[in-house]
Amino acid sequence: MKVKLAAVFIILSLFPFYVLSAGADRSPPEPRVSAESAVLIEADTNEIIFKLNAEKKLPMASTTKIMTSLIALENGDLDEKFSIPADVVGVEGSSVYLKEGETVTLRDLLFALMLESANDAAAAIAYRIGGDVERFSELMNKKAQELGLENTHFTNPHGLDDKDHFTTSYDLAKLTCIALANEEFERIVSTRETDAFLCGTPRKLVNHNRLLNSLDGAIGVKTGFTKRSGRCLVSAVKRDGVLTVAVTLNDPNDWSDHRSLHEYGQSLYKRRKLTEPGSISVDIPVIGGEKSKVRCSCDDTLLVVLKNKEKTKLTVEAPRFVPAPVRRGDAIGKVVFSVHGKTVGSAPLYAGSDVAEKRDKQSFFEKILELLGKAN
Repeated sequence: MKVKLAAVFIILSLFPFYVLSAGADRSPPEPRVSAESAVLIEADTNEIIFKLNAEKKLPMASTTKIMTSLIALENGDLDEKFSIPADVVGVEGSSVYLKEGETVTLRDLLFALMLESANDAAAAIAYRIGGDVERFSELMNKKAQELGLENTHFTNPHGLDDKDHFTTSYDLAKLTCIALANEEFERIVSTRETDAFLCGTPRKLVNHNRLLNSLDGAIGVKTGFTKRSGRCLVSAVKRDGVLTVAVTLNDPNDWSDHRSLHEYGQSLYKRRKLTEPGSISVDIPVIGGEKSKVRCSCDDTLLVVLKNKEKTKLTVEAPRFVPAPVRRGDAIGKVVFSVHGKTVGSAPLYAGSDVAEKRDKQSFFEKILELLGKAN
């Protein structure tokens, strides 16, 4: 049985962490972009901050390689060495010029894929993970379905033009948010340059993403271009715990547009501290114990991303009473924070002391009836 405990039980010392002052800055005007399709998402809340034709199906060029990389990371051994098959040599477009029979690692291929946008590296990954391009494309489409990318379809791992190879800016942003949750993926796409062993010799790989050197907090993600698709760009910025992901498809002014999108998105959100150890305490009645109650406290630090002007509502969810014995550290209930009825974070309440069982003349059930009577 659980109830919302009265506010009188709550000891709060952190209201300034989650009640916004009246003097908050005004939001800047929404940016204008040159793209045929665009979207900006805050990754923690999955909220769409900006969109333009976000559901329009369009070619995606080399931003395809985000999915290629994610499947490789989830299904391959990064340090396994294997030989390059003849079928992946000489793939059209950007290349690191892999040679038939050379020995490579999946790790080096992923860096070549995401930094140099190497199509031959994409094909090599497809053959290693899927057996060939067709079967790897099936894995890509299966993953797209699992992730709810309803308007996306792949026919290859590199993004060369095909009428049945398409996505939307919104689907691509969702995919990127998921991929960035993979620490290895984030590490690769945020790398400015690295050394790899390819074509039988050490070589330096350099990231083509200009934003890494020109936009504060930029962490990738992928460029793309074909004549059919136009300029495509997926980028991400992380500042003070706020992660924004931007996608533009067919955008002749993509670098500038992405700077504007991220500056706009980052200005709207803050990571805020809702709890810290000892900030919230609740007294819970104890049945059959040497003490009549036990103080339970939130011992965790809870950080969440919220819009600047959002105020949270705090609810304490805990049992009306607990039976003895109680041990220090037992989780008894939780605190829940919500915005407009939607939960944005929660943290458990822990018993702060032991309460031993006590046997007295009053029966266990009599004590329960007494407490229920007082509550009513």
